[in-house]
Amino acid sequence: MRIAIVCYPTMGGSGVVATELARHLACRGHTVHLVASDPPIRLTGCLPNLTFHQVVPPEYPLFRYRPYESALAGRLVRVAEEGIDIIHVHYAIPHAVSAYLARQTLLYQNKSIAVVTTLHGTDTTLVSQDPDLYPIVRLALRSSNEVTAVSYALAEETQERFYLDEPPIVIPNFVDTTYFSPEKREANLRAAFASPEEILLVHASNFRPIKQTTQILYLLDRLLRKGLAVRLLMIGDGPDRAQCEHLAHELQVWRHVHFVGGIQDVAPLLAIGDVFVLTSAYESFGLAALEAMASGVPVVAASVGGLPEIISSDSGALYPPNNLTAASEAVLRVVNNLAAYRMGALRVAHLYDAKRIIPLYERLYARHLKVAT
Repeated sequence: MRIAIVCYPTMGGSGVVATELARHLACRGHTVHLVASDPPIRLTGCLPNLTFHQVVPPEYPLFRYRPYESALAGRLVRVAEEGIDIIHVHYAIPHAVSAYLARQTLLYQNKSIAVVTTLHGTDTTLVSQDPDLYPIVRLALRSSNEVTAVSYALAEETQERFYLDEPPIVIPNFVDTTYFSPEKREANLRAAFASPEEILLVHASNFRPIKQTTQILYLLDRLLRKGLAVRLLMIGDGPDRAQCEHLAHELQVWRHVHFVGGIQDVAPLLAIGDVFVLTSAYESFGLAALEAMASGVPVVAASVGGLPEIISSDSGALYPPNNLTAASEAVLRVVNNLAAYRMGALRVAHLYDAKRIIPLYERLYARHLKVAT
C-alpha cells in the first residue's frame, strides 16, 4: 500500500504515534510519505520506502499568519499525484481540514483518494468549544472515510460533541517493546540521577498546561516530608518548564530534581525509573505512560480520559484528579510492592505491542482500496 501520513513534528503523543506508524509500515514493505512542518522528533534512521515531505508555507504580506492549511493541502495534492492510496491525518486541526481540501482538489482531476483521520484528544475536545472552528472540523470529520480514536473515552466524547454518522473506531496507541524495554536500564546512568536506596520518579511530557506538571513538584515535596528517599527526573520541554524550575526552588526541593530537557532517545531514561508519574488534567490515552510500562516502570496517574483503559490495578495506581494526598499514597503503595508492579506493567504493555496494533491500521486501509490487498 501507498500511504501519506500527516502529523505534528513535536514531542506530543500524536506526532510520536504517527511517526512510529510510518516507520513500522515502511518496515513492513509499504510505501510511506510522512508530511509535517518539520522533521518529527522520532524520525530517525533511513528507510528506502519512507519519504519525508516538509511543508513550508510562503510568506504573504497581507496575512498576519502564514497559510499553513492551504500549503499542506497543496503538498498533499502533489504527493497524491505521485501515487498514493490513503491520506492518514493525525489530529483534526488543521490536518483533517487540509486533507478535505486536498481531496476536493483531486476530485476535480478525476482522482479519488481515501482519507483516514485519527483523533488524539484536544483536537476535538477543545475545538468543539470554539464556534468558528467547530463547523469546519465537523465537516472534515464527517467527510473522512474513517475516523479513529486512540481510546474508548475519546471516541465516546467525540461522538457526543460532533454527532458523526458512525462513532470513531478505536485503535489504541502502541509501543515498540523491543525499543522500550527493561533491557535499556543502565546502572551507570541511574547512578547519575539517584543512589541505590533512593526511589527515582520519572515524568516525560511537552510541559503544556494540560499536563499540570507543577503538581509533580508538590507531590515530590509531600513524599520527602513523609520521609521517602526520592528523586525526580523530568524529561521534556515546553511552556511550563520554567515555572516548574522556579517552583522547585521555591519549595526547596530543587536538589532532588533533574530537568534534562527534550531528549530524543528517551528509552534509557524511562528504564532507570522506579515509578512514572502523570498529573494531567486530561489524557486521551497516555502514550508516555505506556512507554514507561514497556520499560518495566509502573505508573501513578490521575484517573482521567483514557488512562483507566491502560493502567490496571497490577501495573500502577490511579488517583482522583488534583488529589495530591491520594497521589502520594498511591506512590507509596506502588513503591512498597515494586517488583510485582514492574511485572504487571510489562504484562499490560505487551498487550499494546506494535506488532498487535499496526495490522489493525493495515486492515483499515485495505477496506478502502479499490483492489483488496
